[in-house]
Amino acid sequence: MSEEAPRPSRHPVDEVLPVPKLALYGFQHVLAFYAGAVVVPILVAGAIGLTTEQLVYLINADLFTCGIASIIQSLGFWRIGVRLPIVQGVTFTAVAPMIAIGQGAESGTAALLAIYGATITAGVVTFVAAPFLGRLLPLFPPLVTGTVLTIMGLILLPNALSDAAGGAAAKAAKDFGSWKHLMYAGGTLLFILVLYRLRRPFLSSVAVLLGLVGGTALSYALGDTDFDQVGKSDWVGVTTPFHYGAPTFHIGAIIAMLLVMMVTVVETVGDSKATGEIVGKDVDGEDITRALRADGLSTFLGGSLNAFPYTCFAQNVGLVRLTGVRSRFVVVAAGAFMMVLGLFPKAGAYVASIPSDVLGGAAVAMFGMVAVVGIQTLAKVDLRDERNALVVAVSIALAMLPNAVPPSATTCPATWPPSSTAASP
Repeated sequence: MSEEAPRPSRHPVDEVLPVPKLALYGFQHVLAFYAGAVVVPILVAGAIGLTTEQLVYLINADLFTCGIASIIQSLGFWRIGVRLPIVQGVTFTAVAPMIAIGQGAESGTAALLAIYGATITAGVVTFVAAPFLGRLLPLFPPLVTGTVLTIMGLILLPNALSDAAGGAAAKAAKDFGSWKHLMYAGGTLLFILVLYRLRRPFLSSVAVLLGLVGGTALSYALGDTDFDQVGKSDWVGVTTPFHYGAPTFHIGAIIAMLLVMMVTVVETVGDSKATGEIVGKDVDGEDITRALRADGLSTFLGGSLNAFPYTCFAQNVGLVRLTGVRSRFVVVAAGAFMMVLGLFPKAGAYVASIPSDVLGGAAVAMFGMVAVVGIQTLAKVDLRDERNALVVAVSIALAMLPNAVPPSATTCPATWPPSSTAASP
């Protein structure tokens, strides 16, 4: 009688942990992800002039959709999802383009509809083109991606500094740049830096979140912040598709969002391979295709559910490495937590109450890091080659044009082809 061959052991990635551990490790992923997720709608809302009520809705819609997107990527179905412990969140790459799209619109609602139309289109294109996008990666060498990331950080920093000085509300109150606002911003930034300096992995992963909480608590204690909107918000609210109306589609906005998705392709490929190495699982071309399909589907859902474009969250990849927890079902649990949080508008109202100066202090660190990542990428490029150096130099110079010469931003048509009756995107 022959001995029965031993069954192959299950890979740690596919291991379903006990419920208490799933809950604990999943909530830790939510903490690491939360600040980065909610900051994007806050920044976009402030830049395009949305009301506090609209901001609260955006935050809840974003959290709810982040949960769905993370479950799609980590759990997977059919040929969608890389089936690794990867958390999906709003890509910071889209912040500057979304603000640019929104500032060209006639109202905050019109801005959102233009952003959603571009997001839906970019999601569909990414999903359909997923099998071919990997082949285009040679067109995005470190010279291109590094320059783009550096420019993004430099362009976003003035917005962060404006918030640190008090933002739009301070301009209206004639105390923009006052010592009070700068002290709140500086104190928040200093607190974040101290937490990072302690070199405790968990504290570092939630340093921005703790900085926002601490700065807001201090501002409230000193009477400079209120939570009136929390009392006006409902306890429970469900995100409904196309809440603000039918999305609008403008070629300029669509092109901008497609460029965003091309950058997220590079991010997704890098994060998927990095996660594969961390958990000890090979990531091949088919895995990358499934990951990109998940990005496309999640981004389509983002535009439909009043949210934004989605990609892998790098900070959560680092958390997988720090904790050594390799089960993808931990991220499934995190996704479930996000969806639950997205159903409680009062939670979003608390986040919307964060003062502009406190947010600005945290944003200085985050946007500065975007530029640093770009510089780190450019470090892989031979900048002693004059052609490479010239590409970087000219690109950065041209990116500064709208800030240096504001009228240049209004000389280009808002739609293409231009017409007197076309609506601005």
